[in-house]
Amino acid sequence: GEPRKFDPKFRGPIHNRRCTDIICCVIFIVVILGYIALGVVAWVHGDPRKVIYPTDSYGQFCGQRDTLNENKTILFYFNILKCASPVVLINLQCPTTQLCVSKCPDRFATYIDVQASYRYRPDQWNYFRQFCKPGFNNPRKSVAQVLRDEDCPSMIIPSRPFLKRCFPDFSTKNGVLTVANQTTFKDGRGKTRNVTDLREAANGINNILDARSVGMKIFEDYAISWYWILIGLFIAMMLSLLFLVLLRFTAGVLFWIFIFGVIGIIGYGIWHCYWEYDHLNGIPGSDLTVYDIGFQTDFKVYLQLRQTWLAFMIILCGVEVIIILMLIFLRNRIRIAIALLKEGSRAIGYIMSTLFYPIVTFLLIAICISYWAVTAVFLATSGEPVYKVMANQTLCKYANLTCDPETFNTTNVTKLCPGAQCTFAFYGGESLYHKNIFIFQLANAFVFLWLVNFAIALGQCTLAGAFASYYWAYRKPADIPLWPLFSSFGRAIRYHTGSLAFGALILAIVQLIRVILEYLDHKLKGIQNSFTRFLLCCLKCCFWCLEKFLKFINRNAYIMIAIYGKNFCTSAKEAFFLLMRNVVRVAVLDKVTDFLLFLGKILVAGGVGVLAFFFFTQRIPVFAQEVPTLNYYWVPLLTVIIGSYLVAHGFFSVYAMCVDTLFLCFCEDLERNDGSTAKPYFMSASLHRILGKKKLSPKKA
Repeated sequence: GEPRKFDPKFRGPIHNRRCTDIICCVIFIVVILGYIALGVVAWVHGDPRKVIYPTDSYGQFCGQRDTLNENKTILFYFNILKCASPVVLINLQCPTTQLCVSKCPDRFATYIDVQASYRYRPDQWNYFRQFCKPGFNNPRKSVAQVLRDEDCPSMIIPSRPFLKRCFPDFSTKNGVLTVANQTTFKDGRGKTRNVTDLREAANGINNILDARSVGMKIFEDYAISWYWILIGLFIAMMLSLLFLVLLRFTAGVLFWIFIFGVIGIIGYGIWHCYWEYDHLNGIPGSDLTVYDIGFQTDFKVYLQLRQTWLAFMIILCGVEVIIILMLIFLRNRIRIAIALLKEGSRAIGYIMSTLFYPIVTFLLIAICISYWAVTAVFLATSGEPVYKVMANQTLCKYANLTCDPETFNTTNVTKLCPGAQCTFAFYGGESLYHKNIFIFQLANAFVFLWLVNFAIALGQCTLAGAFASYYWAYRKPADIPLWPLFSSFGRAIRYHTGSLAFGALILAIVQLIRVILEYLDHKLKGIQNSFTRFLLCCLKCCFWCLEKFLKFINRNAYIMIAIYGKNFCTSAKEAFFLLMRNVVRVAVLDKVTDFLLFLGKILVAGGVGVLAFFFFTQRIPVFAQEVPTLNYYWVPLLTVIIGSYLVAHGFFSVYAMCVDTLFLCFCEDLERNDGSTAKPYFMSASLHRILGKKKLSPKKA
């Protein structure tokens, strides 16, 4: 393309800026206002109590204040055998009458037995009656009619509340599943059944109850050890800071130790392969080829062949030669990468406030997640109760049709389908708002992704502006402006909200497509159509690659926006071509930075993890008395290790942004200036020395 025109008076991030991508800024503000409106509408229509409280067959909450169910907080199922699994009970509706009760049954009883003895055992009748429909007190009504109209359950089983629902009280005795020490029960319809039938109906409840007790123990561990966990995370923060500060002295040493270590290990591998190859000489069968013995499941068979070791030796020799040639030809670029890493450490030393900027990004993302989650819950619980016909007879043509409980008894349904009832099914509605709940949920997810990407973009642009002001200071640190981070944040918000929103929008669209593809893949898991699965897999792979590429482009576009204040498209184009002109340097710097930062994260997380392990297992004599008594010592240990890794990741993400910014500034510096008095370089003395030795002209990338 045509040569770029440079401003000879350029001295770092320009201050006389204009607003960029104004249209996108306006759209972004309108969308945020729309998002707030959506949240308000969802808040008006939604009712999270529908998630918190179970709902009975009449569409009323169990435990709701100022209603008949105020003291009846638990849901009771008339015939739990009709429920296939607890998933059906919790998420969908089970095809049996559901009633709010104050406590779950604590004994076995059947309606037939209770009705037969109600004259001389009224206490049993009164106990059983509390699990019948409210107001039912007619023991003279025939059993067949009571069970047909579902006035009362045919049986009650000893149960205990779980997730505010009555589930059979399972226990295991000598390896046999029991309910209240019984293995069989009467189902109230003349049959004796095994309690394993109940287990199938409430499958997995024991596992969930076990998980709940484990959860309580974990909670107790956190309650006791939170103080020490915070100390561990503080140590991780100090170690991360120390690692970043020391990088200016140790970056080169760490890298070369690693590289020569790899060369040494591969060299040993070549020698070992040669020794094995020579050792097998003359042993019967060792001269057979891999082709002769064919495919073997036991890998050790191949290790008896000389050909295998020869192949290993050739591969390792190839890798060794490639690494050595790369070091010879890329040695100058590796030295530049290490010098930039050291420069990054120096820059952070001068602008320490940048290390704590990730807290701002974290808070912004936390607000976005909270708002999205609350809106999603309110949207999901929007709607009026929808009632459907529930028939005992499978052939009833009215089954699952919507109905009105107020007028249901006057319709033909009760005559054509004896025993049919109009019961609560789910929450929904026929209005425009209720019909478009799914679209609103999609919009909620999309704006959430947009806002999260915007928060990340704002952080990247702010940090880039601060580090660019360091690089373009001719005399360091004297020429670094006052409050570089705060000034950069102000510039990004005031002038470039539109550009940052534009970059975030592109990324959000791709991420939403990826979410939809994952959803489709999950839905189509049962389908055996291999072409559909292959197509979905290809699409998922392509969009994953596209997202990675866009993140890379956006990151560098934000750096250019921070320096020059141009719009998103121009900045993205200039950043891309600048990087393409320095593609080898980009690759080398990227890999060297990745390696050193990964090493740093492992050192911080590993170091703090080992310290925490010795502390929580009482292996540090000085602190042995201080260690809290825990149910599971791995709970705080894992928290400290994962937390340390995240703390290190937060600090090192700032450092990675710093190195990327300095690299783009360095490439710009090379293209703008030639080191003469009229066009002096802005780079540090160490970078200048590396380039000075080679007399590198601006043309050589």
